[in-house]
Amino acid sequence: MQTGLYVVGTPIGNLSDMSPRAIDVLQNVDLIAAEDTRVFGKLAAHFDIKTKRVSCHEHNERDVVGDLIQKIQNGMSVACVSDAGMPGISDPGFRLVRAARAAGVPVFVVPGPVACISALVLSGFPTDRFTFCGFFDEKKLRDDNKIPHTIIYYESPNRVMATIAAMARVMPERKIAIVREITKIHEEAIIGYPAELVNIMPPRGEIVIVVAPRPEMKMSDAQISEIVNDIAATSMKSAAADLAARTGISKKESY
Repeated sequence: MQTGLYVVGTPIGNLSDMSPRAIDVLQNVDLIAAEDTRVFGKLAAHFDIKTKRVSCHEHNERDVVGDLIQKIQNGMSVACVSDAGMPGISDPGFRLVRAARAAGVPVFVVPGPVACISALVLSGFPTDRFTFCGFFDEKKLRDDNKIPHTIIYYESPNRVMATIAAMARVMPERKIAIVREITKIHEEAIIGYPAELVNIMPPRGEIVIVVAPRPEMKMSDAQISEIVNDIAATSMKSAAADLAARTGISKKESY
């Protein structure tokens, strides 16, 4: 193997998605930096990967990056893998790649499945422009709603119903797709307006939420009036900002 850092994508659920190149790289590098060596151990056993491995996860990445870069500078080949999907996409790996670039060592990518892109395609929403916002944060939702094109979030099954309820309050006019268990037996895409989905059976498994672009047409006066009644108890300034975020009208108009 050529000296350098190899960023290797692994399956997000279906082992058949493991590429021959990924197997070859992981079998032949000198060292594998894995998010969780126990999780990777199951994949390694399936594909007869016996390479030495070390942990490189969210809580120790800053501490181990320097040592891994030193090993590469000394002539080793090191692969980076997360528990599933592409390292660095809401998973460890970003800091390691950044450090490798800063140190001037070679970096190679071995592409693999990515949950956010797979969910985007499954949703049927426009793909020409989209923003991946990582794990959902309700505190940022009003700002996120200003993004006019498709939005993608990762979410936990324990929080997904609360997330749908928040979206029903803040972005009721935008359709969402709750995509779960991608590439697995129970793969499913549940699509509708947030208010239509607040009472569904809580989805299980790994979840990605895709939000459709903001409608080009503004809401009717009746729809705006309904939202006004909903937020009227707050201060005028706060209510105006809320109305603008939820309807697409300007802050001046909403005030």
